[in-house]
Amino acid sequence: MSIFDALSAHAVVPVIALDDPAAALPLADALIEGGLPVAEITFRTAAARATIEAIARARPELLVGAGTVLDEAQLDQAADAGARFALSPGLDAGVLAHAAKRGLPIAPGIMTPTDLQAALRAGCRMVKFFPAMPAGGPSMLKNIAAPYLHTGIRFNPTGGVSMANLADWLAIPEVAAVGGTWIATRADIAAGNWPKITANARAAVARIAEIRGNS
Repeated sequence: MSIFDALSAHAVVPVIALDDPAAALPLADALIEGGLPVAEITFRTAAARATIEAIARARPELLVGAGTVLDEAQLDQAADAGARFALSPGLDAGVLAHAAKRGLPIAPGIMTPTDLQAALRAGCRMVKFFPAMPAGGPSMLKNIAAPYLHTGIRFNPTGGVSMANLADWLAIPEVAAVGGTWIATRADIAAGNWPKITANARAAVARIAEIRGNS
């Protein structure tokens, strides 16, 4: 199973900004308890590398990746820390080439057919549709994806995805998994509200099972 197949199996990837790496393991445990052992730790904070490293070392059962990877240096930090995958809000050919050199699967951000063709040329198998709702939502993604379905490209919509519209996104066969910023918010992490994060994860897992059972 490829890393992106594994993400597809989970269907929701919690997108997380952590300010204190001491919260890494309680966060990982909350997600695991909720049945959603996957996380995208974003490089929006200085704690990203230490957080990824702590989870990769102590909770290997959780599929940890790096988000908001903007340059080669951050990609090196992510790979060296043990990230299993990387995502970026945009497409940078230099970063994609460096990811290939490091052997780290990466999904760059796209919003247009031009972006998507550049990603395909770079050999990407999954791209991040970002920002998903402001860019036009599920309808826009369907129309952008239509000419490229034969390529096998998969999508990770992120930005404005919620429990309310989860079914609309997962109804698109080419969507591998959505980015879920609501699962573990910065406020809940700061407050140590691990039961709420576990409950959010469990609710997402239940909703995914319901959606897939009805499809």
